[in-house]
Amino acid sequence: MIPEEKEETQAVSEEELPVTAEEEVSEAEKPLEIPAEEKPEEVAAEVEEAVPERKKKEEETDIVEERTYTIPLQKALVRPPKKRAPRAMQLIKIFITKHMKLEMKVSEEEEEEELPQLVISEEVNRRIWNRGIEKPPRKIRVRAAKDKEGNVTVYLAEAA
Repeated sequence: MIPEEKEETQAVSEEELPVTAEEEVSEAEKPLEIPAEEKPEEVAAEVEEAVPERKKKEEETDIVEERTYTIPLQKALVRPPKKRAPRAMQLIKIFITKHMKLEMKVSEEEEEEELPQLVISEEVNRRIWNRGIEKPPRKIRVRAAKDKEGNVTVYLAEAA
Protein backbone atom coordinates (compact mmCIF):
# COMPACT_ATOMS: atom_id res chain seq x y z
CA MET A 1 0.00 0.00 0.00
CA ILE A 2 2.71 2.44 0.72
CA PRO A 3 4.14 2.45 -2.84
CA GLU A 4 0.70 3.14 -4.30
CA GLU A 5 0.29 6.27 -2.19
CA LYS A 6 3.60 7.60 -3.44
CA GLU A 7 2.47 7.19 -7.03
CA GLU A 8 -0.67 9.21 -6.33
CA THR A 9 1.27 12.06 -4.75
CA GLN A 10 3.74 12.16 -7.63
CA ALA A 11 1.01 12.45 -10.23
CA VAL A 12 0.24 16.16 -9.84
CA SER A 13 -1.42 18.02 -12.68
CA GLU A 14 0.09 21.20 -14.15
CA GLU A 15 -2.86 23.28 -12.93
CA GLU A 16 -2.05 22.53 -9.29
CA LEU A 17 1.61 23.59 -9.57
CA PRO A 18 2.42 27.00 -8.08
CA VAL A 19 3.10 29.81 -10.55
CA THR A 20 6.72 30.95 -10.61
CA ALA A 21 7.82 34.59 -10.60
CA GLU A 22 9.08 34.31 -14.19
CA GLU A 23 5.67 33.25 -15.44
CA GLU A 24 4.00 36.16 -13.60
CA VAL A 25 6.35 38.69 -15.18
CA SER A 26 5.83 37.30 -18.63
CA GLU A 27 2.05 37.54 -18.21
CA ALA A 28 2.31 41.11 -16.94
CA GLU A 29 4.46 42.18 -19.90
CA LYS A 30 1.87 41.00 -22.39
CA PRO A 31 -0.18 43.86 -23.86
CA LEU A 32 -3.78 44.06 -22.78
CA GLU A 33 -6.10 42.72 -25.38
CA ILE A 34 -9.32 44.64 -25.95
CA PRO A 35 -12.14 42.40 -27.04
CA ALA A 36 -13.29 43.06 -30.59
CA GLU A 37 -16.74 44.07 -29.35
CA GLU A 38 -15.39 46.89 -27.14
CA LYS A 39 -13.49 49.38 -29.26
CA PRO A 40 -12.23 52.70 -27.79
CA GLU A 41 -14.73 54.71 -29.85
CA GLU A 42 -17.65 52.72 -28.48
CA VAL A 43 -16.37 53.01 -24.91
CA ALA A 44 -16.00 56.78 -25.29
CA ALA A 45 -19.56 57.01 -26.63
CA GLU A 46 -20.85 55.07 -23.62
CA VAL A 47 -19.02 57.40 -21.23
CA GLU A 48 -20.54 60.47 -22.90
CA GLU A 49 -24.00 58.96 -22.55
CA ALA A 50 -23.39 58.30 -18.86
CA VAL A 51 -22.76 62.00 -18.12
CA PRO A 52 -25.93 63.49 -16.61
CA GLU A 53 -27.82 65.85 -18.89
CA ARG A 54 -27.87 68.52 -16.19
CA LYS A 55 -24.09 68.94 -16.35
CA LYS A 56 -24.24 69.29 -20.11
CA LYS A 57 -26.85 72.03 -19.79
CA GLU A 58 -24.72 73.92 -17.25
CA GLU A 59 -21.78 73.92 -19.65
CA GLU A 60 -23.92 75.10 -22.57
CA THR A 61 -25.62 78.02 -20.80
CA ASP A 62 -23.95 81.39 -21.23
CA ILE A 63 -23.76 83.57 -18.15
CA VAL A 64 -24.95 87.05 -18.98
CA GLU A 65 -24.57 88.62 -15.58
CA GLU A 66 -22.84 87.51 -12.37
CA ARG A 67 -22.81 89.35 -9.06
CA THR A 68 -21.67 88.67 -5.53
CA TYR A 69 -23.89 89.70 -2.63
CA THR A 70 -23.80 89.58 1.15
CA ILE A 71 -27.39 88.89 2.16
CA PRO A 72 -28.44 89.96 5.67
CA LEU A 73 -30.58 87.33 7.38
CA GLN A 74 -31.18 88.98 10.77
CA LYS A 75 -34.88 89.41 10.03
CA ALA A 76 -35.17 85.62 10.25
CA LEU A 77 -34.35 85.85 13.97
CA VAL A 78 -37.59 87.77 14.61
CA ARG A 79 -39.56 84.59 13.86
CA PRO A 80 -40.24 81.79 16.35
CA PRO A 81 -37.27 79.38 16.69
CA LYS A 82 -38.80 76.59 14.60
CA LYS A 83 -39.45 78.91 11.62
CA ARG A 84 -36.10 80.71 11.33
CA ALA A 85 -34.26 78.63 8.70
CA PRO A 86 -37.29 78.55 6.35
CA ARG A 87 -37.60 82.33 6.78
CA ALA A 88 -33.90 82.73 5.94
CA MET A 89 -34.49 80.83 2.68
CA GLN A 90 -37.44 83.15 1.91
CA LEU A 91 -35.23 86.18 2.58
CA ILE A 92 -32.63 84.89 0.11
CA LYS A 93 -35.30 84.43 -2.57
CA ILE A 94 -36.74 87.90 -1.95
CA PHE A 95 -33.29 89.54 -1.99
CA ILE A 96 -32.13 87.85 -5.21
CA THR A 97 -35.46 88.49 -6.96
CA LYS A 98 -35.19 92.19 -6.13
CA HIS A 99 -31.50 92.74 -6.88
CA MET A 100 -31.21 90.59 -10.02
CA LYS A 101 -34.43 92.16 -11.42
CA LEU A 102 -36.12 88.80 -11.78
CA GLU A 103 -39.76 89.25 -12.74
CA MET A 104 -41.91 86.45 -11.38
CA LYS A 105 -45.33 87.92 -12.19
CA VAL A 106 -47.16 86.82 -15.32
CA SER A 107 -48.52 89.53 -17.55
CA GLU A 108 -51.41 88.82 -19.90
CA GLU A 109 -49.19 88.99 -22.99
CA GLU A 110 -46.49 86.62 -21.70
CA GLU A 111 -48.68 83.76 -20.49
CA GLU A 112 -47.38 81.38 -23.15
CA GLU A 113 -43.68 82.00 -22.39
CA GLU A 114 -41.87 80.25 -19.58
CA LEU A 115 -41.10 82.37 -16.55
CA PRO A 116 -37.50 82.83 -15.49
CA GLN A 117 -36.61 80.57 -12.58
CA LEU A 118 -34.66 81.16 -9.42
CA VAL A 119 -32.50 78.17 -8.47
CA ILE A 120 -30.76 78.04 -5.10
CA SER A 121 -27.86 75.60 -5.05
CA GLU A 122 -27.53 72.83 -2.51
CA GLU A 123 -24.41 74.50 -1.03
CA VAL A 124 -26.41 77.56 0.00
CA ASN A 125 -29.21 75.42 1.40
CA ARG A 126 -26.74 73.37 3.46
CA ARG A 127 -25.08 76.52 4.82
CA ILE A 128 -28.46 77.88 6.01
CA TRP A 129 -29.53 74.58 7.59
CA ASN A 130 -26.06 73.67 8.92
CA ARG A 131 -26.80 74.60 12.54
CA GLY A 132 -30.40 73.51 12.45
CA ILE A 133 -33.77 75.17 12.07
CA GLU A 134 -33.38 77.44 15.09
CA LYS A 135 -29.98 79.03 14.36
CA PRO A 136 -29.46 80.12 10.74
CA PRO A 137 -26.46 82.39 10.03
CA ARG A 138 -26.84 86.16 10.48
CA LYS A 139 -25.63 86.81 6.94
CA ILE A 140 -24.47 84.79 3.94
CA ARG A 141 -22.22 85.61 1.00
CA VAL A 142 -23.54 84.31 -2.33
CA ARG A 143 -22.80 84.54 -6.05
CA ALA A 144 -25.81 85.03 -8.33
CA ALA A 145 -25.48 84.17 -12.03
CA LYS A 146 -28.09 85.08 -14.64
CA ASP A 147 -28.10 83.21 -17.95
CA LYS A 148 -29.36 84.41 -21.32
CA GLU A 149 -32.84 82.94 -20.72
CA GLY A 150 -33.25 85.03 -17.57
CA ASN A 151 -32.87 82.16 -15.09
CA VAL A 152 -30.88 83.01 -11.96
CA THR A 153 -28.80 80.47 -10.06
CA VAL A 154 -27.48 81.24 -6.58
CA TYR A 155 -24.17 79.69 -5.51
CA LEU A 156 -22.15 80.00 -2.34
CA ALA A 157 -19.38 82.58 -2.82
CA GLU A 158 -15.89 81.12 -2.48
CA ALA A 159 -13.77 82.47 0.35
CA ALA A 160 -11.36 84.94 -1.17
